[in-house]
Amino acid sequence: MSGRDLAWALDNADVVVGQDELEASVVRMADAIRADYDEAPVFLTIMHGGLPFAARLAMELGARGLDLTFDYLHATRYRGETRGSDLVWKHRPATSLAGRRVLLVDDILDEGHTLAEIIQWCRSEGAGDVHVAVLAVKRHDRCVPGIRADYVGVEVPDRYVFGYGMDFHEQGRNLPAIYALKD
Repeated sequence: MSGRDLAWALDNADVVVGQDELEASVVRMADAIRADYDEAPVFLTIMHGGLPFAARLAMELGARGLDLTFDYLHATRYRGETRGSDLVWKHRPATSLAGRRVLLVDDILDEGHTLAEIIQWCRSEGAGDVHVAVLAVKRHDRCVPGIRADYVGVEVPDRYVFGYGMDFHEQGRNLPAIYALKD
């Protein structure tokens, strides 16, 4: 796929989740999260993919009266590729996690390798508890044992997906829907 651009990807993809469904899922997730939190969690956005979803979710939580302590982390296994390798930390949060409730916010839970390492790191920093909100979960049975999202927006097929935070070779993160490359 290298060398192919976003126009090629869009011509060779299907919309698998439209903008209206994504927006409704964020509202539904905000209701569930608000019901579980009575104080401001550390709202950790996993960059870059989690940014569009995290921004929408944060606004919905604010509309429900839940304050958030914002921070972010950047850990990646992909670095612009379509397959993951070893985890590389580009930025760790500056906010102390000791004794705090942490809400990790990311674009997608695929196999969970990156998320497993991030959760382990949060716990090693003394987080009181760690919960996970993801916009999308990929439908397959290859997830790291024990790794799951506490709050899920939508499910997507086991295909290469992009849009709404997810990229096609670092392109298309700002698309308002989720696309999947055709098989």
